[in-house]
Amino acid sequence: MSIKSKIALPFAKAIRKQVYRWANNPIETQEKVFQYLIKNAKTTAFGKDHNFENIKNYEDFKKQVPVNDYEGIRAYVDRIVAGESDVLWKGRPLYYAKTSGTTSGAKYIPITKESMPTHIKAARNALLFYIAETGDASFVDGKMMFLQGSPVLSDLKGVKLGRLSGIAAHYVPSYLQKNRLPSWETNCIEDWETKVNAVVEETVNEDMSVISGIPSWVQMYFEKLQEKTGKTIAELFPKFNFFVYGGVNFEPYKSKFESLIGKKIDYVELYPASEGFIAYQDSQTEKGMLLQLNSGIFYEFIPADQFFEENPPRLSIGEVQLGVNYVIILNTTAGLWGYNIGDTVEFTTLAPYRIKVTGRIKHFISAFGEHVIGKEVEKALNDAIIETDVTVSEFTVAPQVTPENGLPYHEWFIEFENEPKDMEAFAAKIDKSMQEQNIYYLDLITGSVLRPLVVTKVKKGGFHEYMKSIGKFGGQNKIPQLSDNRKIADVLQNFKA
Repeated sequence: MSIKSKIALPFAKAIRKQVYRWANNPIETQEKVFQYLIKNAKTTAFGKDHNFENIKNYEDFKKQVPVNDYEGIRAYVDRIVAGESDVLWKGRPLYYAKTSGTTSGAKYIPITKESMPTHIKAARNALLFYIAETGDASFVDGKMMFLQGSPVLSDLKGVKLGRLSGIAAHYVPSYLQKNRLPSWETNCIEDWETKVNAVVEETVNEDMSVISGIPSWVQMYFEKLQEKTGKTIAELFPKFNFFVYGGVNFEPYKSKFESLIGKKIDYVELYPASEGFIAYQDSQTEKGMLLQLNSGIFYEFIPADQFFEENPPRLSIGEVQLGVNYVIILNTTAGLWGYNIGDTVEFTTLAPYRIKVTGRIKHFISAFGEHVIGKEVEKALNDAIIETDVTVSEFTVAPQVTPENGLPYHEWFIEFENEPKDMEAFAAKIDKSMQEQNIYYLDLITGSVLRPLVVTKVKKGGFHEYMKSIGKFGGQNKIPQLSDNRKIADVLQNFKA
């Protein structure tokens, strides 16, 4: 046991105690964050435009600051990009996290000297909580692999620009640098397939202890390792005991992962976004992720079923309830105000506040008034998979409004690793779960407005080919698991099995 691993356990316990201190005082913690944000942004252009000088409390704030998306603050961001200071937050940003927007083109999300440390601290604390809970710090002596975007940053009028994961790569602590893989040179490779192949070559003979990344891309890495060696991941990496992931629901990938790995492992879920590090899994026994109430973010929540109303309710942390689907709204030390990142969440516990991501407010199906959300399709697929040897690599769902014959239906595009023996029975199981979860969907089926869903098989590797065809292969790119139109579905017809 190294000095690092000996020190890690008491340090982890001390940090956990520190974190739970504010987590157990959520209202007071968020009020302090709120007052800090308003005080520090009073003299910014946004603060002056929205009367921050006279904002004393959250009720005042709601009257002055509307809910925005990127388009809503784009004029301010454009001023920052042009070189102006004190626009959304004091000074100028340290970085822009570049993300791709569906309506806005490229988005430039500011990251400031106040917000950047919260990203790093939250990622670190997720690992420390695992150590504190399990008492096992041995992984710090092994190799750690973070499958992420390129750390090469460009310059935009004096501000560094790149993907969030690439920016974060510059903040790996020095005591982890010797253990970190892939190498800097490999991490800088832009082409995803070339990069994964290089990562395989660098790691195949190492004893990896921690692996992190978006599940679909780590799965690709595991498959290439297995193709090269004929061994399970557990045989290659005996010390590999937990996987760190974020960005998607892991359940559809879990059975395939465990098959590739060859043993049961632990999982640590993160909820990082370019706009802020929102939550991380603090326990292997509790559901959900601990909401980061002390990380320079003041949160608001809008009930998802009321979001598109003219004046939907905006709730602070003390007003939320269990079992309600909320659109999460951020106000941050990066200068995002009333900012809708597009995600929906549900609280799993209120003491402390833990959440799970349920989908995207823009990613839903309501072509017939059914209001189907991501959480429902994920559960339905998982319900059909349970107690079978079916494994799914990837899936997405879209409405078929104008079929050639018969009633409209929901079309499920699924890429199977092991497909069901009886596809119709499998589809029926999914449909049964959908009807049980969603009363609107049930009414449409029983009222003969819709017919039961149809499963369309995508050939193996088809989703990867689709992502290549639209120029979004690799990195942090993810396929929406449902959409209200046929934009994705029509292209996927070219990749059917």
